[in-house]
Amino acid sequence: MKYHNKPYTYVELVELKVLDLERSLSFYENVIGFKVLEKNANKALLTADGKTALVSIEQPANIEPKQRKTTGLYHFALLLPSRQDLGAILKHFIELRIPVGSADHLVSEALYLNDPDGNGIEIYQDRPDTEWTWSNDFVTMATDPIDAQGVLAAGASKKWTGLPEDTVMGHIHLHVADLATAEAFYRALGFALITPYPGALFMATGKYHHHIGMNTWNGEGAPAAAENIVGMEAFTLVYPGNEERNAAIENLKAMDASVVEENGIYITKDPSQNKVKLIVK
Repeated sequence: MKYHNKPYTYVELVELKVLDLERSLSFYENVIGFKVLEKNANKALLTADGKTALVSIEQPANIEPKQRKTTGLYHFALLLPSRQDLGAILKHFIELRIPVGSADHLVSEALYLNDPDGNGIEIYQDRPDTEWTWSNDFVTMATDPIDAQGVLAAGASKKWTGLPEDTVMGHIHLHVADLATAEAFYRALGFALITPYPGALFMATGKYHHHIGMNTWNGEGAPAAAENIVGMEAFTLVYPGNEERNAAIENLKAMDASVVEENGIYITKDPSQNKVKLIVK
């Protein structure tokens, strides 16, 4: 996956808090198609390739159901290697009678669903970047109806056996309280604005259509959810080297943003209190 390796900065691990670990594990294994990488009494790491954790699910003590109209996760997005794979998983969802949304974003074709706790999930495949349309450094995106029959036809010959090994965390989309301060924060982390959209912004490194999306659709000035509420605990950004990560950390300090180091991982929070971990691989 071109935009999810060096020299780009990209999202890798999304950490979720859930009400019932076993219920969530059943969903993520049987419906989404993850494998378990590690598991203990209250937490599991999920993988597509057997090596890299893309999602963690944890059942903390005293956890309470998802709150509406807060900042936090809108969805995390799993990027599949091909349209054939998207067709295979759509056929799988239909067989399981899982309700899904869908959209053609011009740069990609996407399916949408929620986990048992209401955490949003996008599963998508990118069109070749040679087919993307650019205007004044902004890529053209839309929310058009998907060609579901075409997607199913592309996957007709492929048996669904779980997420392909080459699946990556394509992007993350966040609810934020204010777009301007969120944009400034993620610019400091090294991301450029790729597409403005009504009530939303899409940012990336290296001319991807987006590694990070953000919107105010839960309301301008939406509050952060309490710590003991279902939702996202944190997400991880992978930097190509120490130089790039150090530049981001210096930018954050210049903005008076809090940055804490724990075991070689730098942890910060965006202005909407979404927790971000900065690592180098």
